[in-house]
Amino acid sequence: MALVEKIKSNPRLKKLVLWMLMPKNQARPRLWVKLFLNPFKHHKGKGSLIRRRTRMDVLPFNLFSMGANSTIEDFATVNNGVGPVVIGDRTRIGLGCVLIGPVTVGNDVMFAQNVVVSGLNHGYQDINTPPSLQPVETKPISIGDEVWIGANVVITAGVTIGKHAVVAAGSVVTKDVPDFSIAAGNPARILKQYNSETMQWERIKS
Repeated sequence: MALVEKIKSNPRLKKLVLWMLMPKNQARPRLWVKLFLNPFKHHKGKGSLIRRRTRMDVLPFNLFSMGANSTIEDFATVNNGVGPVVIGDRTRIGLGCVLIGPVTVGNDVMFAQNVVVSGLNHGYQDINTPPSLQPVETKPISIGDEVWIGANVVITAGVTIGKHAVVAAGSVVTKDVPDFSIAAGNPARILKQYNSETMQWERIKS
């Protein structure tokens, strides 16, 4: 049995390892993890930049990867505690954004300010247990190449956003957004799609 599987299958050992990696009831890793484990486990591409005021709640047991010439701006939060966070090349994660894995972001993507992308949901079904203590559920989020996400957008677990799609500011995305389309609203719906025959962005008839 691999070491990781052995730890996962033993509740007491798992609890001890988690305590060693991060303080109790905290999401951020201990300093020794940041300094001595994460640099060897995670990948940051050439020319990429994580601003000093970014909160990197990344741990070694899940992947964090950032492509070349990408930027995560100040006051953003990245968390891979329950799933990997993968960011492509030439992508900009704007001020105050939140990425909670499992999330994959493609190349040449723009996030405006305060975008929330979370592949995590807390359980709530047991009314005798606080949601914070119930098992979590994860569904991967995939954001394709050349996507533009407007300010204050929320993207929920399990959503796929296609290539060169645009999500208007303030939208709450609960369903997939196709390639070459524009989505807006709460919940977001498709307003326009690009017609390759007419080479025009055409409004979707409701």
